[in-house]
Amino acid sequence: MRQALIDAALSIAKEDGVDQVTVREAGKRAGVSSGAPFRHFPTKTALMTAVAEEAMRRFRAQISVELDKAEHLDPLSRFRALGSAYLRWVIDNPTHFEVISMRRAIDFDASETLVQLNEEIRDLMVRILDDARAAGQLRTMDVEGVPLQARALVYGLARMWIDGQFAQWGGAEKAELLMKQSLDGFLALLAKQDSEISAARSD
Repeated sequence: MRQALIDAALSIAKEDGVDQVTVREAGKRAGVSSGAPFRHFPTKTALMTAVAEEAMRRFRAQISVELDKAEHLDPLSRFRALGSAYLRWVIDNPTHFEVISMRRAIDFDASETLVQLNEEIRDLMVRILDDARAAGQLRTMDVEGVPLQARALVYGLARMWIDGQFAQWGGAEKAELLMKQSLDGFLALLAKQDSEISAARSD
């Protein structure tokens, strides 16, 4: 029943928006008695937190798949693969993204699953950037703020996709291309140019 309620809540959120989800309506869609859902999810927040946990597990799994594919690449290319995986996942799973990002609808801090997986993704970013710095790929040695900057970029692009704003920037059909171009532009600011790498080697 618990999974049926999570699936029903996601279906309601997809069709009518997260704000329209209720435990009672999820129970109705799942075909259970009116009181039964509350034994699993006493509040809407509890139900939506469970939906967010499932979404985050899927998101984390997708990142692992994409990073495994990019294992043979240099660190900065792996960092790009991580960002691309984020954007692709949002395009394929817009409702899951909305649930995760709508913090007023879930209890993020109280969920061990959400906190742990979010920290894992952040740690991945930091480790890959450290590898890029060690490999001499970055212009700056101070990368402490880069994970936040990168997260802000891909989150903002994802939000623009969800809100339909790419129509103003060349058309929704070009959204994925525009997002990847924006990501590449950000990475170009971080990366040393070929001339800089050659100069560093000669030094």
